[in-house]
Amino acid sequence: MKELQFPFDVDYIIKHKKQIKKELLTNEGLIPKRIAILGGSTTSEIKNMLEIFLLNYGIAPTFYESEYNKYYEDAMFGNGELDVFKPDIIYIHTTNRNITDYPSILENEKTIQQMLDSEYQKYTNMWNKLFSKFKAIIIQNNFEYPFYRLLGNKDVSDAHGRINFLNRLNLKFYEYANSHDNFFINDINYLSSCYGLDKWSNQFYWHMYKYALEVPAIPYLSFNIANIIKSIYGKNKKAFVLDLDNTLWGGVVGDDGVDNLAIGLEVPSGQVYSEIQAYIKEHKKLGIILNINSKNEYENAIAGLNHPDSLLKPEDFIIIKANWKPKNANMNDIAKELNLGTDSFVFVDDNPAERHIVESTFDNMGIPQIDAPENYIRIIDHNGYFEMTNFSKEDLNKNELYKDNAKRSQMMATFENYEDYLKSLKMKAEISSFKPIYLERISQLSNKSNQFNLTTKRYSLADIQKVANSENYIKLYGKLEDIFGDNGLISVVIGHIKGNELHIDLWIMSCRVLKRNMEFAMMDELVAKAKEENIKKIYGYYYPTLKNKMVKNFYETQEFKLESEDEKGNKFYSLNVDNYKNKNKVIEVER
Repeated sequence: MKELQFPFDVDYIIKHKKQIKKELLTNEGLIPKRIAILGGSTTSEIKNMLEIFLLNYGIAPTFYESEYNKYYEDAMFGNGELDVFKPDIIYIHTTNRNITDYPSILENEKTIQQMLDSEYQKYTNMWNKLFSKFKAIIIQNNFEYPFYRLLGNKDVSDAHGRINFLNRLNLKFYEYANSHDNFFINDINYLSSCYGLDKWSNQFYWHMYKYALEVPAIPYLSFNIANIIKSIYGKNKKAFVLDLDNTLWGGVVGDDGVDNLAIGLEVPSGQVYSEIQAYIKEHKKLGIILNINSKNEYENAIAGLNHPDSLLKPEDFIIIKANWKPKNANMNDIAKELNLGTDSFVFVDDNPAERHIVESTFDNMGIPQIDAPENYIRIIDHNGYFEMTNFSKEDLNKNELYKDNAKRSQMMATFENYEDYLKSLKMKAEISSFKPIYLERISQLSNKSNQFNLTTKRYSLADIQKVANSENYIKLYGKLEDIFGDNGLISVVIGHIKGNELHIDLWIMSCRVLKRNMEFAMMDELVAKAKEENIKKIYGYYYPTLKNKMVKNFYETQEFKLESEDEKGNKFYSLNVDNYKNKNKVIEVER
């Protein structure tokens, strides 16, 4: 929804929140999640705003909300209502208002260190207790600066200063986050500085309503929390699609010529575009796929990218569409060639008319409403399209993986027989039960896979850890490599054991390896594992969504028997294990 992208019209969102919620609840395929908010101050409006932003990301939350300032009691001493709620995510909304024991000018460094350690221990005890009890994801605020500096500028450097104390406490929080899975920092220190600390810490809202921030700032806070949660559940964008003229450089390459483009350090406007290019190129290092969609002659586009001062070169992009086709048509072609949903893209174009056409064609595509070039980075960045909670080796290598796929496509065109082509790839697969080193990637894949996903279930890292540690599941991952490179971990199957039956809860595969028979290799291994567990029947389930129609008949290809199908298209299948015959003939499998 356009109204929920940064920059916000806060008054509109607050005024129309019920109408917005009602509209978003009509969306299909919402993922249900239970979120507990443990607040050190009033949180009711935070909950309302968070719900709207999560619904916009395709997540339908239900909430438990602690009583005012009872976050510590709920965490440490138990609460029957919270126990029954069994949260998937726990958000702890504490602020500098919840620090009651600051150093005074009379205390020595040893006493101050003891105060710091004691405050930190209070939080670690709480986090550890919650982890032990709920195995849930925890999102914890860091601390924003106080609204006054008792020691002036010395408050940040002297051990007696409150800012110094909060900075040191924040560093301890970050160390905990870096050493614990399923724990994330909500950076309200950064948010408050962007928003303006004097406004953020509006004393009226504290003394009147016990909100630790002013109510107009709540959408920014809730949006930030929602970005963390949507990233955990695989709702991040995956790729940029970028315009060229007046987006990556100043000027029109076809009219002005390459030599007259504004880019580089010679003129201020050129410096702006160089900074934009540097920002985009950093995303490539994070595994974000870069593409071009420009109304230009192809030769002019390439010449512009080869400008001596251009930081982005043609080889930085997977697909370059420089032609005179409508941009929504190019967007559709790019999505098909990359085998990605159109909601995976962020389309950046300085022309509002082009943005409108693309926005009218595709739902849920990221389309930042950029204005002046000096604001491009701020607007794109504050939207949190690529929020990083976890990233894997596959993420960092994603651009290379897509380039390798292009080479495979070129090679395929030289074969008349498809099976001969597959054999020529000399594919090797590693298929095995879950290993600790891969759990983060397995969780990530379960949340990102939409097309080859039979049940559309989503697993957080905490969920995957529970499955991995249970003997009641058969759980397999699959890795695949060939003569062009290593595709990494690209398939996951989870089935729960019930007597002599196996019920498949999750079957997913990356679209990068479609039509290479990896699904047959996984099925062969699944049946082998089932036989080891004395399983007689395997049951499969298909739940249709707007994106997984490609696997509608998947179980038929695996020779399962259709047992039933309801009016919504949900299908239930069975397979007699003893009758199964291996199907993989082209992949060498290492067990």
